Amino acid sequence: MKYVYMFFEGNKDMKNLLGGKGANLAEMTSIGLPVPMGFTITTEACTAYYEAGQKISKEIIDEIFKKLEELEKITKKKTGDLKNPLLVSVRSGSRASMPGMMDTVLNLGLNDIVCESLAKETNNKRFAYDSYRRFIMMFADVVKGYSKSSFERIFDKFKEDKGVLVDTELDENDMYEIAMKFKEVYKEQAGKEFPQDPKEQLIEAVTAVFRSWNNDRAIYYRRMNDIPSSWGTAVNVQEMVYGNKGNDCGTGVAFTRNPSTGEKKLYGEYLINAQGEDVVAGVRTPENIETLKDVMPEAYNEFVKTCDILEKHYKDMQDMEFTIENKKLFMLQTRNGKRTATAALKIAVDLYNEGMITKEEAIMKVDPKQLDQLLHPNFDIEALSKSKIIATGLAASPGAACGKIYFTAEDVTEAAGKGEECILVRLETSPEDIEGMNLARGILTIRGGMTSHAAVVARGM
Repeated sequence: MKYVYMFFEGNKDMKNLLGGKGANLAEMTSIGLPVPMGFTITTEACTAYYEAGQKISKEIIDEIFKKLEELEKITKKKTGDLKNPLLVSVRSGSRASMPGMMDTVLNLGLNDIVCESLAKETNNKRFAYDSYRRFIMMFADVVKGYSKSSFERIFDKFKEDKGVLVDTELDENDMYEIAMKFKEVYKEQAGKEFPQDPKEQLIEAVTAVFRSWNNDRAIYYRRMNDIPSSWGTAVNVQEMVYGNKGNDCGTGVAFTRNPSTGEKKLYGEYLINAQGEDVVAGVRTPENIETLKDVMPEAYNEFVKTCDILEKHYKDMQDMEFTIENKKLFMLQTRNGKRTATAALKIAVDLYNEGMITKEEAIMKVDPKQLDQLLHPNFDIEALSKSKIIATGLAASPGAACGKIYFTAEDVTEAAGKGEECILVRLETSPEDIEGMNLARGILTIRGGMTSHAAVVARGM
């Protein structure tokens, strides 16, 4: 049985085998869009992992390494090489879209000597050690299950001591120092040094993604959205492209239409000098996608063109992730976007009027369960005009909410169990908050924008 497929071997109809993300990466590759090369480990490999008592068989590991060699030939890079190292991202991707519910590892393949060499080869020490500190924290959190907050506390204290607000204000020496501190924390928690063998890192990361299919938040999300547990998840291993190399680089998330209202207008956000997780996790508050045309006009124009190609190809509103490295655009994901009921109705009608879909297809674009959303509570207009506004923010979803404020998802779950109406207020939500988010009447986050994890998940509730 074949367990691993290069992107050019698949297509969008292989969703059951390659997962949604893998099938769409394969499809974008086949229609000539700029997609960094990679391979997908199938959902069947995930099923085999669970059947073997949560172990990846030698047969599957050998096939992964064979495809890794193929990827090295295509990219002309080599894992662990000091001159031109191949670094990869490892991402989950089940049949059904489950934003933020499973795990991702970026910058895999970095170790002490590769990082030192990368700093010299790129003449960009800040970029190399920024990537390394991200990898150490992600590996510790996702692969080993160590507390992410112990790393975040160090990072936040470092910024505080330096008197800076955002990570882009930290220089190359700061990033080096943080990466070394992160290695110390890892050693304290693991009882041994951070793993230096890229192949060992890869198999551990793939195992972690398979394992994350059965984490608490993924199980809760599946139950909430009627997704069978037998499906399993695929794993996508993809050559890294970097949005954190400098000010001519960036990363973002965008929808081809507004997922709240359905308006036919590009809707999205991006960050300069950042990696994808920064936007999705809501770590920094991003810029509106429209301002990208002033910052990097060529990359923006290519992105607009790509959005049009994808929407016409899939005949639906698309939710996309992209990275810009040295002003060059790369597409990292596309999928049919989650939307509110109001947007679903408008998009279905508009796509029919634009001649993109038939009347029958338009009807099928509106989930019957979503119609309940059209009856969302709203503020009384007259009462609202007499009210005093105490704070404003970005409205990621329509409707009005009223309840007691709670600051953790656990407190919301407890209070909702007693019949209280609650508002969840967080610095930023994380996938672990899924149950509290579902039970809350409304969610307010301090950080993040309209494409952050909190917004995407809340819109689908």
